[in-house]
Amino acid sequence: MPNTIRVAVSGAGAISEFHLKGWQAQDDVELVAISDPDLDRARARAAEFSIPQVFDDTEKMLDEVKPDAVDIITPVGTHATLVRMAADRSIHVKCQKPMTPTVAEAEELIGAVGDKVRFMVHENYRFRPHYAEVAQRVSNNEVGKVMAARLTVRSSSLNDYPGKTPFLLGRQPYLANFKRLLVFEILIHHLDALRSILGELEVVSAHLGQVNKALSGEDMALVTLRTIDGALVLIDANVSALGYPPLPTDRLEIMGDADTLVLDREKLFLMSREEPVTVHDLKANYQACFTGAVSAFVEGLRSGKTFPTDRMDNLKTLRLMEDIYRAAGVDI
Repeated sequence: MPNTIRVAVSGAGAISEFHLKGWQAQDDVELVAISDPDLDRARARAAEFSIPQVFDDTEKMLDEVKPDAVDIITPVGTHATLVRMAADRSIHVKCQKPMTPTVAEAEELIGAVGDKVRFMVHENYRFRPHYAEVAQRVSNNEVGKVMAARLTVRSSSLNDYPGKTPFLLGRQPYLANFKRLLVFEILIHHLDALRSILGELEVVSAHLGQVNKALSGEDMALVTLRTIDGALVLIDANVSALGYPPLPTDRLEIMGDADTLVLDREKLFLMSREEPVTVHDLKANYQACFTGAVSAFVEGLRSGKTFPTDRMDNLKTLRLMEDIYRAAGVDI
């Protein structure tokens, strides 16, 4: 890689703010261009982040600017086309999750890209400082052998009181039409984080439900998984739970043969002792996970090491997501 990595960004939607702040935090990285079909939106982001060139077409941007890497922050249905476009021009890729709508499409895309370029999926939950600390403490054997785990996810992301627009639908209104919603759009993050903490998982059973009947997809899920060592993992999620905050709040219990480690929203502690308790700033951690993912991509480009969420690793998370839908009787 050159001393300064020149990066272009495809997509100027709401989530691009957090990507761009992540890029600004890097040393020797230059944001050289941004594209979006909505040129005014691209111009607004360019002005906010001092990006010199603006386009309404990603292909034109890649051809004219010739960046070293591109960050794809566009709807999932566009990912495969844009990734191929970049790979064909020898431009390294960081692509927002999910990589593609289905595992079959992801496998086809990975095969087409091959080793033309480095290719990382922006799956950021494992970079959240509280989840990274859980992974480190489990790795340090603080709970001993993991026997079971339970993750509870609650929010009002997809439901609100009459006359109000649910938070996530206000930010991403197209989600209302997703026939695969909670697992595909939200729990996929948690699945990847659990893989980083517990290792590979297999789906035992899954049940999906719906609170907000205006949605096309599910907003509730009960999923049972099993680790390679036989520990049972239960995910209990409801993101249309009135009274909860608009962003998901998580409680994760890792139960081992020596102790139980609990992440309860911002607090992380062992059940066997009153102290110490780690208290995380969840608002700060939200940006931190975007910055962490960008940092991992930059470090991987410079060192040649495999990205933590390399396309091959992320394929395993996609397969878990699809297996949950199959177990619940949903067609892929």
